[in-house]
Amino acid sequence: MNLSVALIVLSTLAVPFRTAGQTTEPDQTPPTGSPTSVPPQAPSPASPPVPTAERPVSWKLLLPNLISDQERIWTFPARLVQGQNWISTTAVLGTTAGLLALDPTEAAYFHRTSTFQGFNNVFTGNATIVGTIAAPVSLYAIGLIRKDSKMQRTALFAGEAVADAEILTTVLKDATKRVRPAGIPAGGNYSDSWFDSGGSFLRGNGSFPSGHTIAAFSIATVIARRYGNHRWVPYAAYGLAAVVGLSRLSLSAHFLSDVFMGGALGYSISRFTVLRQ
Repeated sequence: MNLSVALIVLSTLAVPFRTAGQTTEPDQTPPTGSPTSVPPQAPSPASPPVPTAERPVSWKLLLPNLISDQERIWTFPARLVQGQNWISTTAVLGTTAGLLALDPTEAAYFHRTSTFQGFNNVFTGNATIVGTIAAPVSLYAIGLIRKDSKMQRTALFAGEAVADAEILTTVLKDATKRVRPAGIPAGGNYSDSWFDSGGSFLRGNGSFPSGHTIAAFSIATVIARRYGNHRWVPYAAYGLAAVVGLSRLSLSAHFLSDVFMGGALGYSISRFTVLRQ
């Protein structure tokens, strides 16, 4: 599977590019004072905004929602053919291409430096997995205790987003089979990392994209979008997700392009596929 095709399939984050507008041709406007002219009318009061209906979610709806989400994700190339999503897709692929060029340099740096030793001892791979799982579980438990239905639904949305993201990540890892930086000998060729990784098909042992990062940003985006009225929430949510992404670099578990694509996909899947905003 060609890398560019894989990136296009992955880029479900793209916001539909819509343009709408009408122009009035000058010769269609009757002159002022003519018999056919219409006197100007006072502007009518603006209608109150109609609140957007929240997408339903519950334990019973999780499986149907996942099926619907996966359909939206994997039919994304068809929307590209129809001329939608080109701007955001191009931006994501262009940024990823630029980071691919930088991967050998940053991967070699993180592989040889001991600067992040203390950070790595705290933010291990297992620790970030536990933290990622604990976030929606804790949110749901607190929602139950407080009888807060919004908090419970937020936790379910976050779980749905992680499931969607991990399905996509597994397929992409198996398709690209990228070797992790830690799997390349120090001083080795970090540019030759594609289609060379082994491992179980179901585990998705390749490096591209970062599974930890996509899960972290999936949860962060759900929380940030649903509790954005508290100004500190988005900063805290995305900040913690960024720490997870940094840990994948400092541990030499992923290249920078892996982490970027994981973050971009996590954000996009949560916002545009799960929350449908």
